[in-house]
Amino acid sequence: MINDQHTPSQRQNRTKTHLKQALIELIKKQGYLSVTVKDIVDHAAYNRSTFYVHYQDKIELAEDLLVSMLRGIESSVAQPYVPGHKVYTDNLKVPSFTIVSFIYQNKNFFELINYDDTIPGLHTRFPQTILKIYMEQFVFETIDNIPVNMEYFKRYTAYGFYGLLHNWIGNGFVETEEEFIKEVIDLTKTHIYSFRFVGGNR
Repeated sequence: MINDQHTPSQRQNRTKTHLKQALIELIKKQGYLSVTVKDIVDHAAYNRSTFYVHYQDKIELAEDLLVSMLRGIESSVAQPYVPGHKVYTDNLKVPSFTIVSFIYQNKNFFELINYDDTIPGLHTRFPQTILKIYMEQFVFETIDNIPVNMEYFKRYTAYGFYGLLHNWIGNGFVETEEEFIKEVIDLTKTHIYSFRFVGGNR
């Protein structure tokens, strides 16, 4: 018999991961509304009692999945940047957009935006998270320092970026990560001269 070397916490995380993966696959197959707890545990090869150790119902599972992915987006943004350091858009490279890499690495989840009957809140909270990042974590300088309403500017830029992401995902990630990021960088240079990553401290 092989000994399970995983700690209880690791086993719990592994079980949750399997349940989340099962939910994703079932949504793609039959839609969120028709998925039951029995469907999830059967698909993940667990029993109902194991499910209820971790979640009250499928709504709680779906919320945990959504929150973990949106938090992952927020965390990924900070990775390439030094807080307070000015970055000129002319110097942007592919590694500057780790948010895109995170989405691609978790494309099985983000493909759920292609479905109408999907995780509740995904279609609204995904773009809202992008906007929150732009509003709270970055200070922008426009081309030629043209004065603009910066709140409008951030909304315009954030939803534009989300639109590009949505199109990329909707097209089945036809462009590679590198190709997509290069297109985003070229567009960024048309209206942003520089920016500073400030995290939550503005």
